[in-house]
Amino acid sequence: MRYILPPDTVHDYARYGAVVLRGVLTPAEVAQLERGIEHNLAHLSPLALVASQPDDPGRFVEDFCTWQHNPDYTAVMQHSALPLVAAHLMQSDTVRIYHDHLLVKEPGTRQPTPWHQDQPYYNVAGRQNVSFWIPVDPVPLESTLRFVAGSHAGTWYMPRTFRDQQAKWFPEGTLAELPAIDAHPEKFEQLAWALQPGDAVAFHMLALHASSGVGPGTRRRVFSARYLGDDARHAVRSWRTSPPFAGLADRLPDGAVMDDALFPKVAIK
Repeated sequence: MRYILPPDTVHDYARYGAVVLRGVLTPAEVAQLERGIEHNLAHLSPLALVASQPDDPGRFVEDFCTWQHNPDYTAVMQHSALPLVAAHLMQSDTVRIYHDHLLVKEPGTRQPTPWHQDQPYYNVAGRQNVSFWIPVDPVPLESTLRFVAGSHAGTWYMPRTFRDQQAKWFPEGTLAELPAIDAHPEKFEQLAWALQPGDAVAFHMLALHASSGVGPGTRRRVFSARYLGDDARHAVRSWRTSPPFAGLADRLPDGAVMDDALFPKVAIK
């Protein structure tokens, strides 16, 4: 059955920067995505990294930009309800795939994901964008993704490395520093949802988000699909973006439409 976007979801996305989508993938698509994740874990790309500390009892594995070599990823990113939902949420006539991101926290992983925005790490300018955070395992509230409601409104915060807080992207002092969200939770409205396989969270690339580790009996396999809309433009950086797109600046000048084979338009149906 075709997924039907619940009323007010587009309005809530524009207002809060994050929404939950219950049952956006079918059981068959969840199984397909799970196969893709397990294939990815068995064939990590050169961009893969272990984001947890060596003494962590678990393991936090990430990988990027493998969808074009993983048929199960390709099918979900191009032929599920995601592109049409992306068009509605972005209020865009076109939808481009930006990239995929694998995030797996094995049981007992202590490593949290600190508060951050995604777009400052990227090579993209524009407001029309969406990321889908899609688990293939049940995610309890205590280990789900959390958001600061409305934080996507425009402020760019300094991107830093997660382990040692280094500014490897924008130079020190050029962007605002993150507010002390955990120290003053009463000042920041937070959004969070427990999730089941088939559910997803959709969020703007400027939405502040974070998550904790996972319990000893919890495996959290998540696939993120990221899409761009009409106003997306290439933002050439003098530093290595995360993820990097080697050679792209030779093909696309600064300010150009993201018209490249790496970022194909997806049929909206």
